[in-house]
Amino acid sequence: MSRGRPMLPLILAPHEQETLERWIRRPKTTQALAQRARIVLACAGGESNSMVAARERVARQTVGCWRARFVAKRLDGLLDEPRPGAPRRISDADVERVLTQTLESTPRDAPHWSTRALARRCGLSQSAVSRIWRAFALQPHRSETFKLSRDPLFIEKVRDIVGLYLHPPDKALVLCVDEKTQIQALDRSQPLLPMGPGQPERRAHDYVRHGTTSLFAALNVKSGAVLGQCQRRHRAIEFRKFLDQIDAAVPARFAAHLILDNYGTHKTSRIRRWLAQHPRFHLHFTPTGASWINLVERWFALLTEKQIRRGVHRSTCELEAAIIEYIQIHNQRPKPFVWTKTADEILASVARFCQRISNSGH
Repeated sequence: MSRGRPMLPLILAPHEQETLERWIRRPKTTQALAQRARIVLACAGGESNSMVAARERVARQTVGCWRARFVAKRLDGLLDEPRPGAPRRISDADVERVLTQTLESTPRDAPHWSTRALARRCGLSQSAVSRIWRAFALQPHRSETFKLSRDPLFIEKVRDIVGLYLHPPDKALVLCVDEKTQIQALDRSQPLLPMGPGQPERRAHDYVRHGTTSLFAALNVKSGAVLGQCQRRHRAIEFRKFLDQIDAAVPARFAAHLILDNYGTHKTSRIRRWLAQHPRFHLHFTPTGASWINLVERWFALLTEKQIRRGVHRSTCELEAAIIEYIQIHNQRPKPFVWTKTADEILASVARFCQRISNSGH
């Protein structure tokens, strides 16, 4: 004769069986929900509450509770019920009004909304507007720049240059060449105050300018090493001197593929004559307005960050010596920049961006 309460029959539909098994396998399922799914599957397999409780290391009452919840509410019965708390005070209409005002209007006295200004406009608290902005990843105070190339050969040039990065030709060196012009030799008007505990380095806001120089640089795409030369002027004759330096540095058995921009000094008759006399050199021009595709620009950013921006140089000679020293230190342990995007991925990204501009009505 059976003792205790009779167990409720538990029969699973095929979709319920599949859902419970998916909850158990899914790595992001909470442990509590996964345990409830195991309990229901075991009970549906004919096991008693005692056997399931022993294997899951829970009380028999817990197994009976989830069995009864599933029989009464099916899959929804295994989910956590809403927690008690204060009722919601911000409605969906309030959220929609905040989003609409943020995206489609501006205040009369500013180019973008602040949380306090929009809170006064919508009749909400500043913290409520801030939470809504965070939830929808809105940051009106931020602004980024962009520039779309108008080069009619944009697609062909992108495929050409990215092909050199990802699949460089045999017996050839790929060099990214560019000039960083008008580098200023700056000295602060007053001595620096060094950093101390709890005190950052301090410097005068104004400076004394001691002239400028231009850096011609060639980045070896494969090794990351840099070849550099400083010149006081930026003309075709200086660029030809730099080409002579590259010619002397590149072994004669290798061809040289130079990636460079469309600056006028790169296309003068003097340079064309030099290229005719050095047939192993091949020039690949970046699209107009697309200097981001030239990897040497990334190295220029490192130079600015590590040597120029916070440097103090009392003459152009001192500035040039600091730049050459930085190049020598960099070449002791060069690290190449790795290009990862294919030409198709770049062009697809540009196409999506153009579509966004078209949809915005501009």
